[in-house]
Amino acid sequence: MTAPKPSKLAYVPFVSVENMMKLVHHIGVEPMLSELANYIEEDFRRWDLFDKTPRVASHSEKGVIELMPTSDGEFYGFKYVNGHPSNTKEGLQTVTAFGLLAAVDTGYPVLLSEMTVLTAMRTAATSAMVARHLAPKGARTMAMIGNGAQSEFQALAMKAICGIDHLRLYDTDRNATEKAMRNLAGLALTLTACTSPEQAIEGAEIITTCTADKQYATILTDNMVGAGVHINAIGGDCPGKTELHKDILSRATVFVEYPPQTRIEGEIQQMSDDFPVTEMWQVINGTAPGRVNDRQITLFDGVGFATEDFSALRYVRHRLKDTGFYQNLDMVADPDDPRDLFGMLMRSKG
Repeated sequence: MTAPKPSKLAYVPFVSVENMMKLVHHIGVEPMLSELANYIEEDFRRWDLFDKTPRVASHSEKGVIELMPTSDGEFYGFKYVNGHPSNTKEGLQTVTAFGLLAAVDTGYPVLLSEMTVLTAMRTAATSAMVARHLAPKGARTMAMIGNGAQSEFQALAMKAICGIDHLRLYDTDRNATEKAMRNLAGLALTLTACTSPEQAIEGAEIITTCTADKQYATILTDNMVGAGVHINAIGGDCPGKTELHKDILSRATVFVEYPPQTRIEGEIQQMSDDFPVTEMWQVINGTAPGRVNDRQITLFDGVGFATEDFSALRYVRHRLKDTGFYQNLDMVADPDDPRDLFGMLMRSKG
């Protein structure tokens, strides 16, 4: 007896790390960041359609492992992601991730993808999309405090989407700054390596903080932040981890993705439960103001939300067409008779 062959429905497109990198180069880093930002903004515009819940987190002394689910009623998506700051000491990534997209009407998966590279791309795209709405008009200089794995993506997204052309870099690890300087050389950015956060923020209209330590930290103090800047605080992503002194939050207009999650994980975990924030979907849809004057300090307390990963998976599925940058995995048991799963198993003996 011949073992049954998988049906077409059994196969799910899988994007490996190798193929994700091929897709990025096929599209171009900056064009892909711009296109991702547009997809993310589109999904913020239809915010009401999405299931929304804070991510499900499992914390340990070393880090956190999280699941980030959501659905727009047509597709369901989730991402598995970890955050382990001490991994770099062992030569490992701080963040790794993969994600899945499925059809709601059948529950069948339609895409499985690596999301370590893709998360870096969508995080940067989200930052720049937000800055497009909140940063001072004509901003050209950004301070990048924390020059780890995310820094180059942030820089190129701000360049492609917001017009940033001068980057001032600082990290407590000089090697990280030198790495970022090498990677960004020749990409139409003026680069300045700085020896302190204070030096990095000189003349910067946008300040991005992206550090990894899982602790209450004060990367920026209140007296360092002048009027009119936009702060992109994206390093905080779990309870007990912050980057900004709370007095900065009191002076700023704070914008968030999803308040129930950000109040647990973001900079605003330092503040009272009724501390006022504005949700980005409201700004994007025009139901709440963003930047209202030149002296206002705007602060994006970005922790990452499931809709952004959903947008990224939706984008990849669309862009995969006719590229061949994927493998078909036999993932779904799909017998000819849906009531005869056991029979399919027995016939597989050949």
